[in-house]
Amino acid sequence: MRFTRFFCLWIFIVIGSAVCGCATLPDVSEILEDVPAEGQPPEIVSAKGPLPQAQSKAIIKKIKRFSGVSDIVERQTLALQAVSGRPLVSGNKVTLLVDGPATYAAMLKAIDDAKHDINLETFIYEDDEIGRRFAEAFLKKKAEGVQVNIIYDSVGSKNTPPAFFQQLRGKGINVLEFNPVNPLLVPVGQSHLTQRDHRKVLVVDGSIAFTGGVNISHVYSGRPSGMSGEHERQEMKKEEAKEPWRDTHVRIEGPAVSEFQQLFLETWKDKKGPQLEEKDFFPQLKKQGNEFVQVVGSAPGEQNRITFVMFVAAFLNAQRSIHINTPYFVPDGQTVSALIDAAKRGLDVKIILPEVSDSKLTLSAGHYYYSTLLKAGVKLYERQHVMIHAKTCIVDGVWSTVGSTNMDLWSFLHNNEVNAIIIGSDFASEMETLFENDLKESKEVVIDEWRKRPLFPRIGEWFAHLFRHYL
Repeated sequence: MRFTRFFCLWIFIVIGSAVCGCATLPDVSEILEDVPAEGQPPEIVSAKGPLPQAQSKAIIKKIKRFSGVSDIVERQTLALQAVSGRPLVSGNKVTLLVDGPATYAAMLKAIDDAKHDINLETFIYEDDEIGRRFAEAFLKKKAEGVQVNIIYDSVGSKNTPPAFFQQLRGKGINVLEFNPVNPLLVPVGQSHLTQRDHRKVLVVDGSIAFTGGVNISHVYSGRPSGMSGEHERQEMKKEEAKEPWRDTHVRIEGPAVSEFQQLFLETWKDKKGPQLEEKDFFPQLKKQGNEFVQVVGSAPGEQNRITFVMFVAAFLNAQRSIHINTPYFVPDGQTVSALIDAAKRGLDVKIILPEVSDSKLTLSAGHYYYSTLLKAGVKLYERQHVMIHAKTCIVDGVWSTVGSTNMDLWSFLHNNEVNAIIIGSDFASEMETLFENDLKESKEVVIDEWRKRPLFPRIGEWFAHLFRHYL
């Protein structure tokens, strides 16, 4: 949710200027130059361990044959392995979850079935109907002897009363506030002003993982229920006046789950969370399906800005199509250039963007780039009747990603982010169907009409884009 950005923008504007001035993004074209055109295949790990090179090469060849494309499978995977060190993991089952109700139902079912441990990492955790439902589920499992660990972002959850989390702590749940806004609560030697934890991850028993764009908030669930009283009725009217939120999440079973578990525990340790009771956080995971998954986590201070490399490299490696859903579009120069280059190569480049947003400044800053992209042949669409919050991309009908990363400088430079990459035509086909459904509910931005918009919005777009490092 973008209203939290303004909290950072005005408090940290002076300090942030110095920070953003120093922070840079890597040259992705140089990274791709170091990727071998042929020869050594990407590292593929199965439930039984790393596969021999010959077997990995055969798998990549099979994927190429069925998809009809090559570079996006092999070179993209190799590039991400070079900057992240994370393998391509076989043997997973990936379930696509559309919008809040389906996501929450699947998450709560997994929590209810938990036997050993539950790890939740989220940008926003609200004290509302949804937040309380999850809290009740966590407390129930804690009473049954299940360890529950929660990481929430201090800025993302700034509207949630501290007493809400203190109540969970008081009943034995381990709760970690990521980079507290209050400097007195920050461990000595840790930076905290601009770095936020934007990840959305739930790992249950080390065997089921969820990730995507959905926070713990009632805005994803439509009309609130269970309200009474005049104040509550007024709040309901306010919520009904807002556009519902459209988002995408995934449920993953199989060996790739350990990648999410590792990211969670690394963050817990790095931010000096409470000592955790010894648990089998990494059980032996069996093959659950046929999907290949690569998990990429990015954090500030990493030289290669992994999720940024993921997107730009995918656009440069694409051969047929690039289909993007993104709610906050304030791209850097390399992203814009890669999209323009793809369109000029004759690729089908479509981007679904919001018509309405919870951040008018961010929406206006994104509009600044429309003319340049449209002129190059990139097709832009504005999703109607909802607040689009999905962060997804499908390339060449075989490479898909679902995660927390927005296509903006704040995500690329300052946030902890995580994305699941799924390689395979079957899952990509599901993603394409969802994309087509969004297209049907979208209005295409036509360049001739766009050029006729009034002067005042154009001035606003130019002004807004000056703040692109903070949006």
